[in-house]
Amino acid sequence: MSLAIVTTIGQKCKRCYSCVRECPAIAIKVVEGQAVVINERCINCGHCVKVCSQNAKSVKSDVSIVLNEILNSNKAIAMIAPSFPASFPNNYSKVVSGLKLLGFKLVTEAAFGADLISNYYKDLYQNSDKQTIISSPCPAIYNLIEKYYEPLVNQLATIVSPMIAMGRYLKSNYGNDSKVVFIGPCVAKKSEYVDEEVNDAVDAVLTFNEIKELFEAKNINLENLDDSNFDPPHAFIGKSFPLVGGLLKTANISEDVLEKDIIVVEGKNKVKEILEEIYAGNIKSKFVDILFCEGCINGPAIDSDLNYYSKREKVITFINENINSFDKREWQSNIFNSRFLDLNRKFTYKPQRKPTPTEDEIKTILARTNKYSKSDELNCGSCGYNTCRDYAIAIAKGLAEDDMCLPYLIDKLEKANQEIQDAHEQLHSAEKLASIGQLAAGVAHEINNPLGSIILYASLLKRKLEKANCSAEQNLEIQTIVDEANRCKSIVSNLLNFARQNKLRLSKFNLYETIKSVADTIKINPDYYDVELIIKNEIENTIIEGDEDQIKQVFINVINNAVESLENSNKKEVSITIKNNSNEFIIEISDTGCGISNENISKIFTPFFTTKKIGKGTGLGLAISYGIIKMHKGDIKVKSTLNLGTTFTIKLPINQNKNVIMN
Repeated sequence: MSLAIVTTIGQKCKRCYSCVRECPAIAIKVVEGQAVVINERCINCGHCVKVCSQNAKSVKSDVSIVLNEILNSNKAIAMIAPSFPASFPNNYSKVVSGLKLLGFKLVTEAAFGADLISNYYKDLYQNSDKQTIISSPCPAIYNLIEKYYEPLVNQLATIVSPMIAMGRYLKSNYGNDSKVVFIGPCVAKKSEYVDEEVNDAVDAVLTFNEIKELFEAKNINLENLDDSNFDPPHAFIGKSFPLVGGLLKTANISEDVLEKDIIVVEGKNKVKEILEEIYAGNIKSKFVDILFCEGCINGPAIDSDLNYYSKREKVITFINENINSFDKREWQSNIFNSRFLDLNRKFTYKPQRKPTPTEDEIKTILARTNKYSKSDELNCGSCGYNTCRDYAIAIAKGLAEDDMCLPYLIDKLEKANQEIQDAHEQLHSAEKLASIGQLAAGVAHEINNPLGSIILYASLLKRKLEKANCSAEQNLEIQTIVDEANRCKSIVSNLLNFARQNKLRLSKFNLYETIKSVADTIKINPDYYDVELIIKNEIENTIIEGDEDQIKQVFINVINNAVESLENSNKKEVSITIKNNSNEFIIEISDTGCGISNENISKIFTPFFTTKKIGKGTGLGLAISYGIIKMHKGDIKVKSTLNLGTTFTIKLPINQNKNVIMN
């Protein structure tokens, strides 16, 4: 496995997915929100470094090797890329002096390497029988082709880059033990110099950024240095190599706008487009010159605030300043003396394409992020992919995560917030119920005894009056006292039941049979003969673990409320549906009654809240039911439409765990 050139600094990655969006090789894998570079897929173009606003991408540095080994060898030779005026716009004439202060014995122009390979390109263009020749000096381009465009590998020009050509020249002329360091704007060069095909030429690669760091570390201020020239060999037209079309200029190949045999392509957005066209056989041109960046002057490590045009102007200014003092005869002699240098290379296919998922797999993944139809696919690009479909394919290939989809994530967060809000409301209700329960227990205990006395003496008084042949009106008054006292006793009993909701007596019982027995009891009541009470059991096994008496009390309360709500309805129907999922029963109790207003629906589980007529209810039934369900670790919800009906949905776990408090 090759050494990773670009990596992610996890603590700095902020889920912006800019690198995912901009990566031409889809070599960024999102793992738990972190954009991780997949080394095997990476073409080392460095574009993710350029677009990362959080500086969360790190480039492999050779600074330590250069400082501790190469500069101490006394045989360090620097060759600097011809784009350097774009990175040092105000003091490029002093860069050579700065590099020598660092400890380099010689500082040369990598552009001479471009001069060395110019005739190779010219001969290849004139004599090749290949359908379309693709230039090969840009390692990001041939990395892309080697990994993703197998048929195009054989169309790459089998010529080394200017960096390798110059490295071999320096090793040949100054000894193989010379330590050659390339300095330039390109991250991909860090992968090229260790390529087994050409790893004999260069010992380290530094970016312009890293050189500036070295200058700062060694307190070298270029402004205080004298101007100085490069050591020989001096470059000629090779100085134009970093400009768009520079290779053609150096090789003296015509790039006339009407020349159909030549195409010049630059910039990330156009690179894949031209490769796809060549791959599809749509391009018939003889030669295609491709640079991944907009010329090397716009490389990811240029480190300059200048725009593209100002950078271009600086490089051209440097060329014009030196071209007139150039000794062409010396240059020709150096070129001639290098005629035996091996400047050829080979390329191999290193496949990284992953198989495309099936249509069913894509649909399944889209459905996971709530995209069930074309209209659901917003193609907003927030995930870093152009379309939702591309995003689903990336997930299938193991390169992306569901949570990268912003609309899906927003829906998920809204759902989570709603769940938190519901939990908060439930906690608030539980706390309120607990405090009321404590109060109810005390009040019930104190009221029970005097209530018993009232009922006892009222009954005795009634008997005496009956023996004394008192009037019917007097008997009715005494009976009212007894009835109202009994109603108070019922309220007290409910209060005590409410207060005791901290214990469950667990057993296994048949939920369907329990509900059926409640329904049968209600049907017996002559007041409800005209009510149609329907039970729909959709499952075979309805055995549940719980406190049967308390669960039964819940259904008595809820079903009674449903039946009572039908008093003024034309259609009098209560439907009870029993369903289940993997771990809970779901019981829906729906009526066609009067419904509950929006202002009251949030209060129905509050103790002593009731909309029934005076004497008809205490407002404790649903509060008690709520407490029982929660003690069983279940849930009870209500939906209602005024004058149309109400549905209570009760969820009960099939089995209780050991955390339930039991008698």
